Amino acid sequence: MSMNNMNMYRLQRMARADRAALKAKIAPGTWRRVLRFASPYRKGLAGFLFVIVADALIGVATPVLAGRVINDITTKAAVHAVVWIAVVIAILAVIDAGLSFAQRWYSARIGEGLIFDLRTAVFSHVQQMPLAFFTRTQTGALVSRLNSDVLGAQQAFTSTLSGLVSNVVGLVLTAIVMFSLSWQITVLSLVMLPLFVIPARRIGSRLQLITRESYNLNASMNATMTERFNVAGALLVKLFGRLEDEERSFSSRAARVRDIGVTSAMYGRAFFVALTLVASLAQALVYGLGGYYAITGHYSAGTVVTLALLLSRLYGPLTALSNARVDIMSALVSFDRVFEVLDLEPMVADAPDATELAQDARSIEFDDVHFSYPTAGEVSLASLEDVAVLDTTQTTEVLRGITFTAAPGEMVALVGPSGAGKTTISQLVPRIYDVRSGSVKIGGVDVRTVTQRSLRERVGVVSQEAHMFHDTIRSNLVYAKPDATEAELLQAIEAAQIGDLVASLPEGLDTLVGDRGYRLSGGEKARLAIARMLLKAPEIVILDEATAHLDSESELLVQRALAEALTGRTSLVIAHRLSTVLNADKVLVVDEGRIVESGTHRELLAANGLYADLYRTQFERQAV
Repeated sequence: MSMNNMNMYRLQRMARADRAALKAKIAPGTWRRVLRFASPYRKGLAGFLFVIVADALIGVATPVLAGRVINDITTKAAVHAVVWIAVVIAILAVIDAGLSFAQRWYSARIGEGLIFDLRTAVFSHVQQMPLAFFTRTQTGALVSRLNSDVLGAQQAFTSTLSGLVSNVVGLVLTAIVMFSLSWQITVLSLVMLPLFVIPARRIGSRLQLITRESYNLNASMNATMTERFNVAGALLVKLFGRLEDEERSFSSRAARVRDIGVTSAMYGRAFFVALTLVASLAQALVYGLGGYYAITGHYSAGTVVTLALLLSRLYGPLTALSNARVDIMSALVSFDRVFEVLDLEPMVADAPDATELAQDARSIEFDDVHFSYPTAGEVSLASLEDVAVLDTTQTTEVLRGITFTAAPGEMVALVGPSGAGKTTISQLVPRIYDVRSGSVKIGGVDVRTVTQRSLRERVGVVSQEAHMFHDTIRSNLVYAKPDATEAELLQAIEAAQIGDLVASLPEGLDTLVGDRGYRLSGGEKARLAIARMLLKAPEIVILDEATAHLDSESELLVQRALAEALTGRTSLVIAHRLSTVLNADKVLVVDEGRIVESGTHRELLAANGLYADLYRTQFERQAV
């Protein structure tokens, strides 16, 4: 890339820089954290800076040598002197080409390495966040942190750093040489700089506004496409007959992006024309005034040529450096936004002295458990929720003194009105959340004292909405046990009553299930989820009743699969079906966060309390 083109690129990027970054408050210590992230690349950065400086030196040396050639020609010096200077210029050109490759190699190695480090750090950290974080966060905003902000942070060590160093070195060397040749012409040339900088700043401010609008519109279109192109969104649009409305809405935003693109292109061209025009006028000044001095014997012709060539290397760096603070602050803002996510502490984490949960741990014990869901301030960020200030209102207590025990191999059913706290109870066992007070124990050990990995290896969960990744049946199954053999896979699908279906598919286990498993029916997904859990072979099973929304035939198959899944295992089942209640060793009736009744189906019916009311309204029709 030529120096003029490089400067043009930097000028246009500068115009797009968000000047609001100058007003942003950067968290204390951000610089130190940035340097810590860059520390693995110290040697690479040193090499990168050396190459940039060497390239800037060659950039100044070439015009000086060109002036020497002109002087030797005009004074009719020895031919070999001119040839040797030409050879040196050629050698410098070859070296410069090599330095260009080296600069790109260093830039790519450092930049891509930083992207990898930041993305993996953010991804790993986000994976540890509690479920409440994901229920509050806009997915698009979170993904943006791993894409746009990480790329913005990476540019701090590639584009911004290289631009700053090369511009400073190039500007200092160029100014020294030009002033040494003719301070009068240099000063007069710089007088014309405001003719470019002042209009450029005004155009840059306007370009910044339309670029921000373009980013927002593109983000909005991406969000629309993400929602409308998934199966559920596409189905909703079709069912309500809103295809034309959706098309009009999308088209209006796309049209605005188109118009902004045209305007942005014209502003970019205005930058280029303005820079070229002012540089041409300045060169005309150099040639005119320098030519006069050369003819009158004050300067040599080579000096005039050198000044004219160096002038083209003066305007770009001066303009770019005048906006260096914007670039640096924009990069720091990107880093700060990444660190903002990394600084959000996970609410559920392994204790420093966490131990492995015993292989034979099978009992479940809740001891005076109290729980309330975390506030927004505990689990989220305002920028990820697209709000000005997070809601700090304390949430109400969901569980109030829950105490019960599930003995090894026992099935405990949880029943109660919607919102009573049944699902919350089930989520405390695998530590999706941690209790506020009291304790949850497995095998007599508080789950907060064991590693999350060992805990979740012992606990299997099947929810109402059995989520499937957009992958093959095989991949969705082995997610539970990556080293599963073919025989184990077949055994699991047979036990889950889905073997015949898989065998009937042309691609068998390698059949794609589609987005969220939408190529499968509800019953098929439920049985596949049970197969996945069976492949995991946990000692404890938690079921947010998988048969709640199934037809009779699918329910029968799933019930058979569940009978296989629960045999010999301790199970905690949220009951929506009478069959589950009848088969339970113990039924717990939950209401407003408390266990208000406990016993077998017959005992609770005889007590004629809340369970009896629930039975008459919810279960009795199933018995008919």
